Amino acid sequence: MRTFLDFEKPIAELEAKIDELRHMTAQSDIDIASEVKRLEQKTDKLLRQTYAKLTAWQKVQVARHPERPHGLDCIQALLAEFTSLAGDRAFSEDRAIVGGVGRFRGRSVMVIAHEKGHDMASRVRHNFGMARPEGYRKAKRLMDLAERFKLPVIAFVDTAGAYPGVDAEARGQAEAIAAAIDRGLSLSVPFVAVVIGEGGSGGAIAIAAANRVLMLEHAVYSVISPEGCASILWRSSDNAADAAEALRLTAQDLLKLGVIDGVVTEPLGGAHRDREAAFTALGNAIDAALTDLVGKDGAHLVAERRQKFLEMGRQGL
Repeated sequence: MRTFLDFEKPIAELEAKIDELRHMTAQSDIDIASEVKRLEQKTDKLLRQTYAKLTAWQKVQVARHPERPHGLDCIQALLAEFTSLAGDRAFSEDRAIVGGVGRFRGRSVMVIAHEKGHDMASRVRHNFGMARPEGYRKAKRLMDLAERFKLPVIAFVDTAGAYPGVDAEARGQAEAIAAAIDRGLSLSVPFVAVVIGEGGSGGAIAIAAANRVLMLEHAVYSVISPEGCASILWRSSDNAADAAEALRLTAQDLLKLGVIDGVVTEPLGGAHRDREAAFTALGNAIDAALTDLVGKDGAHLVAERRQKFLEMGRQGL
């Protein structure tokens, strides 16, 4: 069954009525097609009205929707002949970050992605998308391979942030993130990153120091979670909605600030409602970005990328 967010309760009630009517049609000879059509039109109108005026906090909820596509979903939908590459060659394998080589619309690429998991077992296996140092060292290793074999890099960002555990800190979490960012900035191959859900702090930018940074329409990207920000400023996570507004973490705000380069439109009601349409739009946006970058001189790509991040945030203030 579909999961509805708190602000979607009126939509949930309408869809429940539609399902009930369809069940009645299947169990009897009564023709209620006209009533079903009327309710579907009403639902569509309500969806459009609701999603046309989402608050920042509501966008956070959509970005965290349990049915929203994650990194492995994007890889499966958009890449052919994908071969996973595991391990950081120093300590262990971190399943919070997945990556490998594949073909994107006929072009060989290196892909790196956060993976949160969809059920409790997979979420625990992937540590809810929160990587330890070995995850970021794996990402750096994959970037090194991409550089060596002249493969464009595609990254799918979806994490609440890097894992904050004592073990991660003991193994050099900050250094691993910094090294991954530095490697991303120095790549002489095209690099496109897409924030598909949550983009949380250094854990996100570690694989998003790209020539083109895109965001799905209802994704969020910020230095801290709204709950974390509220706990610092108001000493209570109850003010998370206020923090979300203050952080300007929506794709629309970040495009105005120059933090990202483009917004990928999602299907009505979010990417989880129509995955196929979402993947088509995402693939088209990535393809357009890569087409613009492929063929450019490596030194130019590095200089352009570095300048982009030096200028970040100056516009729109």
